[in-house]
Formats: sequence, C-alpha cells, structure tokens
Amino acid sequence: MRYGEVAHFSHPQHRLRLEHHDTPFRCDGCREVGIGARFRCPHPGCDHDLHRQCALPLSPPPPPLRHPFYPRCAFAFLARAPGPRYCNACGRDVAGFVYHCRACGFDLHPCCAALPHALDAGGGVRLYLHPDSKAGVACHRCGHRGRSWSYRSHCGSFSLHVACVVDMLVESWHGVGRRKGVYDGGLVVPGAGGYRVPAIRGAAKSVHAGRGGGYASWGRKKGKVRRCCEIAGFAGQVVISAVLGDPTALIAGVIGSLIAL
Repeated sequence: MRYGEVAHFSHPQHRLRLEHHDTPFRCDGCREVGIGARFRCPHPGCDHDLHRQCALPLSPPPPPLRHPFYPRCAFAFLARAPGPRYCNACGRDVAGFVYHCRACGFDLHPCCAALPHALDAGGGVRLYLHPDSKAGVACHRCGHRGRSWSYRSHCGSFSLHVACVVDMLVESWHGVGRRKGVYDGGLVVPGAGGYRVPAIRGAAKSVHAGRGGGYASWGRKKGKVRRCCEIAGFAGQVVISAVLGDPTALIAGVIGSLIAL
C-alpha cells in the first residue's frame, strides 16, 4: 500500500488518496459533510470522498469500538444502519456508515465517535467534550442544556452543543455534494474553478452575547466582554472544525473565514 493511499470496500474500483482541500465535501460513507483532509478517488469523474474517520474501517468488520461515554457498549461498524437510527452524539439521523451497539441500541456517526475529548481554543482556554446532560452551562447557540454532547470550557464560560453545530452546517451546506453550481454569500476559493464555498450562517450568534437573552455577534463588544466574545468565537470555530472531521488550527481558520456575521 502506498503511503497516503488505501483500498476501500466502498470504492473497490480505485484506490483512495489522502488529500487536503479547503472546500467542503459530502462523505460517501456516512453521508455527512466535511472539510479539510479526506480520502478521495483521484480518477476524473469518480467524485468519491470519505472522511478519514470513515476510511479507517478498510473492510468490515473491524474490531468493536469502545467509547468512554458508553463503557458497557461494544460498537460494531456497519456500512448501513439496521433500520431508522439517529446518532446519540449529535442527534442527526444515520444515513450511512455507523457504529452501532447491538446490546444497548446506541449509535454514533464515525466522526462523532472520534470527536476529540479536549480542544485548544486559544487564549489558554481548553474545551472538554461532555455527554448529554442537563447540568452545566447552557449552550451559547441555543441557550438550552441537555440537547446532545457538548464542548464546554473548564471555567464554565462557554458551551456549544454538537447538535447545534450540525444544525448550522445542515442549514448552510445542505447542497454540498448534492448539486453543482455556485453558492451565494460564500467564499470564492482561488484555484478551485470559481467554486464558491457556502457561508456558515448563524455561527457568529450567541444568546449569551446579547442582553435580555437576545442574539448578538460574538465579536462586537468592548473591553473585557469583547475579549470573552472573541474567545468564544474562536472556540466555536474549533468545535465546528472538529465536528467536520478535521480539528486542526488550519481548518479552524478556514471556518472563521466562512462564518457569516
């Protein structure tokens, strides 16, 4: 096997090559969107992409997956869910590859199963992944608790549901991988044939940034409050990049350029 290439059961006719692009794609394994690193078929006309997390099971069945949030579960990788299912991390329906616990009935998207348990949000702020719980800080995006897994700062000043990130991406990037054309309000990527990356709408809004529970931009305040909002804004970018399958500072910066204020 060549370095950076894999033979994958989902695309047996060609090897997939590890590539990195700043344009979003729809994974042909889990059917969710991604950005950054992906395994892609290099042959023209194939247009087959996989998240790195979805490409790791080269041929089913791989060993059972264990997750610290579900210590009693052994998650089996399935190319197709056993009937209608939803991901217990993000709450979104399962449409393709999934990790499924037959004993307990829990399901995880491959990218959700691989979410980092700690993220560096800059400014000395660390974010930690928490399971579904009604305790803790309300989500900066929706203002509620207990909806899904969430990333929270240790100091308790920031929290963002994984489900709220997915909602923003579904709303903003619903056409990615499903239709050709140029998206309005996006970023034109140099060298990508004029492709316009759709903007991520709603990511710059926070119920905690405004007064009286109203929405306000994370970056439009003054002094100490502004600093907190700036940290929260970058924290949001880091969480979005992690949910998309590439939790790197480079992709977090790309996400920042795509956020519509």
